[in-house]
Amino acid sequence: MTEFTDVDAPVGPTPILAVVGRPNVGKSTLVNRIIGRREAVVEDRPGVTRDRVSYDANWNGRAFTVVDTGGWNPDATGLAEQIAGQAEIAVSLADAVLFVVDAMVGITDADAAVVKILRKSGKPVVLAANKVDDLRTETEAYALWNLGLGEPFPISALHGRGSGDLLDACLEALPETPEHDFEATGGPRRIAIVGKPNVGKSSLLNQLAGENRVVVDNVAGTTVDPVDELIELGGQTWRFIDTAGIRKRIKEASGHEYYASLRTTTAIDRAEVAVLVIDGGQSISEQDLRIIQTVRDAGRAMVIAFNKWDLVDDERRYYLEREIERDLVQVQWAPRINVTARTGWHIDRLVPALEKALEGWETRVGTGALNNFLGRLVAEHPHPVRGGKQAKILFGTQPSTSPPTFVLFTSGKLEASYERFIERRLRETFGFVGTPIVLQQRVREKRKR
Repeated sequence: MTEFTDVDAPVGPTPILAVVGRPNVGKSTLVNRIIGRREAVVEDRPGVTRDRVSYDANWNGRAFTVVDTGGWNPDATGLAEQIAGQAEIAVSLADAVLFVVDAMVGITDADAAVVKILRKSGKPVVLAANKVDDLRTETEAYALWNLGLGEPFPISALHGRGSGDLLDACLEALPETPEHDFEATGGPRRIAIVGKPNVGKSSLLNQLAGENRVVVDNVAGTTVDPVDELIELGGQTWRFIDTAGIRKRIKEASGHEYYASLRTTTAIDRAEVAVLVIDGGQSISEQDLRIIQTVRDAGRAMVIAFNKWDLVDDERRYYLEREIERDLVQVQWAPRINVTARTGWHIDRLVPALEKALEGWETRVGTGALNNFLGRLVAEHPHPVRGGKQAKILFGTQPSTSPPTFVLFTSGKLEASYERFIERRLRETFGFVGTPIVLQQRVREKRKR
């Protein structure tokens, strides 16, 4: 079984290989084979991949970028037409194209139509004859010579058969990576756009990018794979990750929806800030609260964007304010903005909110300042006496940021209500806008006489 490794930090701009083909010919399975992990969502039915999704990969010491695309049918209409449009864009941006055909089905009219488009693009094309699992079926691949794209490479994306020869051919088609010396940096800040299905996450990403980079449709669940996009905003580059809508319960999701939910949770873990998109015209739901808890559990900063604000009338605003007071009391620290992604109204407010959240997420309080604060707090509001005993805070320190984490050394277990009181006063004194705070207790053991 041939394996490939991903590259964490390729030097310079890497060449791009676009993987295209009809729906359900095994493109995403092949992409997973190339990058060496199950990253692209795979299911045995057409139409699971809908956007163009980029992954870093490496073969024989050379780095390149693989772009997975939705199934390409030139005669498609509606949502399928948009998916085909994304595939066409991927080809225009690529340095070479990997055209995947199902060797067991043979050449179809759709395959022939795609070949015409590929010829017009002028890009070098490598032809992969997929689903050739053994020598007996290898003869089926020879019929693909009739496409006029040169030698077909018989492979099995599922089992890895023939993939090494295929990748060698792809590297020959791709230009060499230019030599560049870049100073080591942390890279662009990573922002995950999250929310339940059909609240406008992809529309927001397209508005930020200034072009249609992600398929948008009124059908809930259009986005399946997390989509990474580098976007220039406010004088700096940000890496935005558009995610699939998280459903009410992951157990209720089936097939590719289940894996998409797992990918979304991974995207939150990869991000520094999560932008939670909520439909302003609908009541705050259990799904929204569940996503908030997921972001808090991951220790990520958060910005809440109420989208579709052009559809929110005075009556809805009145009830929304009550819902915020009732349901978002645990995340009052998260900056809130009102936007209309479809028109771009107030989109410019997102960057200042992100910068505030990142600043809070990375705030550090010196040990001296922290213990002065704790001393004043305990003197003014000591811990309540319970059973004739009173827990006291002996010392405090902040060992880490991102999120801000505090360790309190105490003479007894602090009550949860007193912990919340300490967090509230920490925010009032030091800020911590847009970030959860982690409080840990270390209870001093009593010495035996």
